[in-house]
Amino acid sequence: MSNTIDLRLYFNFRSPYCYLASERMFAIFDQYRVNLLWRPLGGWHGRSDPDRAKVKMPIARQDVARWARRFGMPLTPPPKSTDPTRAGAGSLLAEKEGLLKSYVVAVMRAEWADGLDIGDAAVLSSVAESVGLDRAAFARAIDDPELHAQLDRNWKEAQEKGALGVPTFVIGDQIFWGQDRLDFVGEHLQDLGVARQ
Repeated sequence: MSNTIDLRLYFNFRSPYCYLASERMFAIFDQYRVNLLWRPLGGWHGRSDPDRAKVKMPIARQDVARWARRFGMPLTPPPKSTDPTRAGAGSLLAEKEGLLKSYVVAVMRAEWADGLDIGDAAVLSSVAESVGLDRAAFARAIDDPELHAQLDRNWKEAQEKGALGVPTFVIGDQIFWGQDRLDFVGEHLQDLGVARQ
């Protein structure tokens, strides 16, 4: 069979759960004939609102630390003020240039393993340059109003599809919410018969 399955991925660079999924998800995608429909988000989209986040953060930090230990992933949370919007906009350029996977992995490592503020243009541009993106083009992209508007449109689409948070993987009418649902994503793709030979 040569069919390819569309997989929508709603992803916010500020989410520690997206960090936990960031490397593992690409390993799964590579096993199947998947047409990745990349849908990055910015700001608070796909995340708990600021008031809820204050209450949730201590528990979430414990939970994320447990998962990070299980996966052997270093964990140094970034500053609480980190804004993911520029990283999301930059990912659209990375996708266009065929560097999405390396960009996502590098940015998430910089943010969640090294504790850097990826909302800082200099930090983010350095990471982007390290994966092969042109620094000047990237600098334009991360503050491009149209790319920021695309992030907003992605969140509107996510809500229309039934996404409650990030990361969310949508395959047809099936919605998989959370980094701990990746095994189910793989099993569903297997059931659809799109494993690479």
